[in-house]
Amino acid sequence: MTKISIVGAGSAFTQYIVVDIANIPGLGEDVTIGLIDIDAKRLEIAKQLVEKVISVKNNGWKVVASLDRKEVLPGSDFVINQIEVAGLQTVKYEYEIPLKYGVKQCIGDTLGPGGLFKTLRTVPAWLEIVRDIERYCPQSIILNYTNPMSAVTLATVKSTSVPVVGLCHSIQNTSSQLAEYLGVPYEELKWRAGGINHMSWFVELTHQGKDMYPVLKEKMKDPELLKKDPVRLDAMAHLGMFVSESSGHFSEYIPYYRKRQDLIDRHCGVGYNGGTGFYANNWPTWRAENDRNIMEKVSGEQELDLTSSNEYAAVIIDAVVNNTPRVIYGNVPNTGLIDNLPSDGIVEVACMVDRNGVHPTHFGRLPEHLAALCKSNMSYFELAVSAVLNKDKEMAIHALMIDPLTAAVCSLDEIKAMFEEMYEAEKDYIPELK
Repeated sequence: MTKISIVGAGSAFTQYIVVDIANIPGLGEDVTIGLIDIDAKRLEIAKQLVEKVISVKNNGWKVVASLDRKEVLPGSDFVINQIEVAGLQTVKYEYEIPLKYGVKQCIGDTLGPGGLFKTLRTVPAWLEIVRDIERYCPQSIILNYTNPMSAVTLATVKSTSVPVVGLCHSIQNTSSQLAEYLGVPYEELKWRAGGINHMSWFVELTHQGKDMYPVLKEKMKDPELLKKDPVRLDAMAHLGMFVSESSGHFSEYIPYYRKRQDLIDRHCGVGYNGGTGFYANNWPTWRAENDRNIMEKVSGEQELDLTSSNEYAAVIIDAVVNNTPRVIYGNVPNTGLIDNLPSDGIVEVACMVDRNGVHPTHFGRLPEHLAALCKSNMSYFELAVSAVLNKDKEMAIHALMIDPLTAAVCSLDEIKAMFEEMYEAEKDYIPELK
């Protein structure tokens, strides 16, 4: 039997993950999908959707769902984490309070003030779940999708010996976008990337033996292409290599693009390309729309799309269960994988997966200026996670003080005042820090 449990199953992400799993050949009929959420309504929506997928695929799988994870976790071979902790209640605080201090976030869920407070909310709740995973299914593999990816994965590694890999779609999406920008078939584009989540660098980019970076730099002179990906293309022109995360996200992780309004106007597009407040102003509406779309798929008003996505969870499950070796990009401890990044942090590298699990591969050295940008973010994650593990308020404040965007805009006094104001606003959602 294969049992796959999803924590935070009420997420809209479940529909894609379950379709991917249902499309794995050779899993057989003895498969259980376990669904866990703390919201009864969203859990029921997820259960109906998964049952619909299984019914259409006609594979005879079993679905179990519960608000109590102790009823679902036992026997799980894989635990997929996609929890969201008090996001609807806090999204306005995490955008509007920093805005008063001049910090203009686009997404705000990984670094910056928003990313820090999401870490302070998410990691404690997740580690309670990890303790139950240790108790009820210690033989499982944890597949983490929850942001902040590096922080949640780092906290997991520091807290348990249960194997964990952090999964994102930025490498897959970006490599596909690069093929499109360059006008070459994706299967013919050769590339190699490494770094940290949301900041992996494509250090090689070739087509039929030809270096494609000069081609990309020539193509970005087209204003229509630059408009599609304004921050990443501009950063590539100066830093020499293309980064894995979208322009909107990436603009928050370095100090160059969002510290003044004239720079935002010049470099950051609207919406997901860097618009200020894009996530905070839209996410509650997106969530309601996703719920409605899922229910329409369950009822048959919308067609259920059974096309596999490019996510890695099902690839890992297939490789482990069916011993079909595959290569993914995963977020894993830096056990000498990237030579010039901290050995106690989380890095994103190519990994081979087979019946024995996930095996990260050695990357080598990043160009030093790119490693320096990654190190800055890794120090932020180390402080943020340590603040949670040690219940240490000063560590959390120090994390915000070294955040690239916040430090580019605010003085130390202002950063501390901002933190205290956010901490007071979110005190009902964050375990007390000493």
